[in-house]
Amino acid sequence: MSPFHDNGHYGKGDGLRRFLALAQRPARRNLAALRHRVQTLIFAIPAYSLTLVGLTPARLLLCPGDPWPGDADNGRAILEGHFSFAGRTIRTPVSDGPPPNSAAPDPFHTLWLPLGMGPRWRAELHAFAWLRDLRVARLPKSYGGQAGGDSVRHRARDLVASWIAHHQRWDRLAWRADILAARLSAWLSQYEFLSAGADAAFNNLFFKSLSRQARHLARIVPGPMADGRLIGAAKGLIYCGVCLPGGGRYLKRALRLLEKELVRQVLGDGGHFERSPSLQLSILRDLVDIRATLIAAHGDVPATLQSAIDRMAPMVRFFRHGDGTVALFDDSNEEQAWLIDMVLTHADATGKPLASAPHSGFERLTNNRTLIIADVGAPPPPGAQSHTHAGTLSFEMSLDKERLIGNCGGPAGLDGSWRQSMRTTAAHSTLSVEDTNSTEIFEDGGDGGFLGRRPRSLVCRRKEEDGAIWIDASHDGYLGPFGLIHRRRLYLSADGEDLRGEDTLSAPKEGRAFRRKFVGRRFAVRFHLHPRVQTSLVQDGAAALLRLPSGAGWQMKVSGGVLGLEESVYLGVKGEIKRAEQIVIRGNVAKEGAEVKWALTRVAGKS
Repeated sequence: MSPFHDNGHYGKGDGLRRFLALAQRPARRNLAALRHRVQTLIFAIPAYSLTLVGLTPARLLLCPGDPWPGDADNGRAILEGHFSFAGRTIRTPVSDGPPPNSAAPDPFHTLWLPLGMGPRWRAELHAFAWLRDLRVARLPKSYGGQAGGDSVRHRARDLVASWIAHHQRWDRLAWRADILAARLSAWLSQYEFLSAGADAAFNNLFFKSLSRQARHLARIVPGPMADGRLIGAAKGLIYCGVCLPGGGRYLKRALRLLEKELVRQVLGDGGHFERSPSLQLSILRDLVDIRATLIAAHGDVPATLQSAIDRMAPMVRFFRHGDGTVALFDDSNEEQAWLIDMVLTHADATGKPLASAPHSGFERLTNNRTLIIADVGAPPPPGAQSHTHAGTLSFEMSLDKERLIGNCGGPAGLDGSWRQSMRTTAAHSTLSVEDTNSTEIFEDGGDGGFLGRRPRSLVCRRKEEDGAIWIDASHDGYLGPFGLIHRRRLYLSADGEDLRGEDTLSAPKEGRAFRRKFVGRRFAVRFHLHPRVQTSLVQDGAAALLRLPSGAGWQMKVSGGVLGLEESVYLGVKGEIKRAEQIVIRGNVAKEGAEVKWALTRVAGKS
């Protein structure tokens, strides 16, 4: 279990708060959700499958390219019967030895209804992105040792055929639009790998299922989705449009959807409106794939698509730390530096990162080898909140290629308690009041979560002078429950060796009546440290000494609160939970509010 909890993260028993939060959503969102529920009742009728019957293509017009490398180790694990997704693994009866022949009983019948696996695990299974891993997997030398050889292809075809056999009818999760689109994209892009040596029976089965799934996808998009999943849905439909004979109607509809969503979702500074660096990278990768597929099909690349790629790539660079990985805001993980490089290379967009991204709500301060990335923006709009964390005014700090201060990261598919904990304000390097979220987050709902109370008024000013940089930002997320405004000011010196901060809590000018609400309230200012940072209290507990692996030392001094060291966790690397520490400044709000000043300065040591 996570060490964090938050009184602002409400459980299932608080029906009134949930009702009020849902009531704040636009009527069109609630109507879309209602319409989707009615549709699912229709899809569940056994006779619905008959409406998906149609002509079965005999071939593909195009096999989309797949430039992304697979994970050979994961592919080998799958060959041995180990399926690992969302941090959990199950083992199928198929283990060592060559794949079963086509006459053998289906060994994967238990795979599609795994006991104890949540929707995130099953979503990854049904999306079939792991076919890419099988493509590069090697069997033991006793079975040839060849990557992507006939035995591996045979195993991949067995898995696809098994899925088809078990999913002739609609299924709420497996046929969900985003998962369905991802599966179609994977099947089409890996068809050359799957089809080499395949018999006519497999090809007929494959194309029949493919065309049925494409018809269903065309019917249900956009459905209740209003977030980045729509871009993935458009990608799946575009692939069907250019690959399947007679797919022109799919292509035309998908391009209209894509252009509409890119205008709505990609902000003026190039940031995606869900404000997640990991999602920013994923969507850019999808757009690069779509562009390459349209070019391969000798189609026109919409100007909106090219513009989105040109603007999103610099924003990916904006989020990168000195080690090449991305910041941990809003459900993000570090991602792999080499993969980020590869995506940016394929994007072929040379724009440099902005210093300020006002549309997305982030600031980037960099001097010498010190980099600060700060979240100074409002949560995203309704329908796009499934990745939102309550981390307003949090920041991350890195020094050359070493991370120093950051957020705890995204849960990458871990169970619900971890997901809830990582979304709390306490899991971010910012200030919290009474262990309460600055944004009220609910974990249920058909779109993966929704928000209640949240910051409504955010102000950010930036100033640069003689190489030094100042940021002055505030939010009113604590105004409703406590009558307080949180203001954070950051200063980075021209040489990058002096970071100063000031966190204040105060009532608005007209808010003297709020004093009864906030006097005596507890607050905490947190600085979550990277697991490789060694920390100790010095000067009789009045300061903290931070030591990086390189030997570089930094010292933090504070006033206005009591300094302490506490346990933390780091989920920045997918599939890993690492112990870490956090510096915490605690205090109580007085009649005049609260003011905490802190300074983080470089001390003598190895560079």
